[in-house]
Amino acid sequence: MDILTCENVCKVYGTGNSQVTALEGIDLTVRKGEFVALIGASGSGKSTLLHILGTVDKPTGGKVTVDGTDLSKLNPAQAAIFRRRKVGLVYQFYNLIPTLTARKNILMPLALDKRKPNKEFFEKVVKSLGISDRLEALPSQLSGGQQQRVAIARSLIYRPALLLADEPTGNLDQKNSKEIIDMLKLSNRNLEQTVLLITHDEKVALEADRIITIEDGHIISDERRR
Repeated sequence: MDILTCENVCKVYGTGNSQVTALEGIDLTVRKGEFVALIGASGSGKSTLLHILGTVDKPTGGKVTVDGTDLSKLNPAQAAIFRRRKVGLVYQFYNLIPTLTARKNILMPLALDKRKPNKEFFEKVVKSLGISDRLEALPSQLSGGQQQRVAIARSLIYRPALLLADEPTGNLDQKNSKEIIDMLKLSNRNLEQTVLLITHDEKVALEADRIITIEDGHIISDERRR
């Protein structure tokens, strides 16, 4: 089953002489349960594509479908709800609310929808990420690696169709970086979570099952490794 489809996606910024083409003719399909790395240098277009997939931005042309929904048909309010429910976002900056415990940060997406958490799934997520004993701690009481684990748990709690991880190891040392990638792999395997990892680091990309390379707004290679 295809969870993500991009058809001839283009993105152009500006007009006239100041016009910049960030994406041009992107065709991409990701199947449910895949762990895919999207790799490219700064300015390659990978972050622009991430913003479009995450409904933060809209393409100038083409079509993006996530879990059967055509993103171009969503108004801003609908896009915000879709993003919260269907797209998990993990950034290199953890974006945790400093006054809330780890538990409350994780459950925030459900609280916004006034939904009760599935206790069994919550416990499975925090146990898989190794933070069961840190749930009552504030972000300031957690290490960088622990904060990123909380951010990943928050992105998974709604069981999103797609987890987008944008340079999630960018602020971490080598040890914590490896742990976070291992956590994403574990989420992919144990929770059957579809993961699209955006990175400029080839070593990080090699941890994925499939590597897509983007350059100057074009996909130049698509390699399935296993």
